[in-house]
Amino acid sequence: MNRSTGRYAGQVSLLRRKSAPASEDVPETVEPVIQPSGRAYTAPKGAPTPKRTANSRPRAMTSAPTDKKEAKAAMRTKMREERSAAYEGMRRGDEKYLTGRDKGPVRRLVRDLIDSRRNVGSYFLIGALAVLLFSQPQWPAPVRFGANILWLLLIVAILADVFLISRLIRKNVRERFPNAPDKLGSLSFYGVMRSVQFRRMRSPSPQVKVGDKV
Repeated sequence: MNRSTGRYAGQVSLLRRKSAPASEDVPETVEPVIQPSGRAYTAPKGAPTPKRTANSRPRAMTSAPTDKKEAKAAMRTKMREERSAAYEGMRRGDEKYLTGRDKGPVRRLVRDLIDSRRNVGSYFLIGALAVLLFSQPQWPAPVRFGANILWLLLIVAILADVFLISRLIRKNVRERFPNAPDKLGSLSFYGVMRSVQFRRMRSPSPQVKVGDKV
């Protein structure tokens, strides 16, 4: 009985020794560790938690609003520069920046005719203010009478100047632009309205000096 038992034990030990090297060649399979998504889950030290990962995504996109602000600021700066260039071009009389009311060589001729002469209309506002001031009741009767005479003289002078301006414009336009589509009455009104403005306030700015030959 003991002999059979010893033989059986020896065979078992031999089988174990032979099977041991075979087990070394079998690669070990690593099962993925599934992390629970519950609230009680605590990530290992140094690993980002789900909340950190979710919160870190918007931070990566914070540059977008900054880019939009910079783009808007650049657009505002560009528009401001364009408006400034348009204003300066209009003041110089550049056809590119002029409005439809001021465009064209005929309108430029009318402006030059007005700007090359002294117009009564430019002094009309000053005379009207003087009449308004000295016609008040606190002034003596002779002063008020003089203010009324001044007012009549201003009216006569402005009417005479309007007549001269209209005749000057019609004559020059007919000679230089006989086929101009602009109506002479409209051009005369354009010139008269420019003549009643102060020289520094005219737009486009005067391109000729007073007394220059046009």
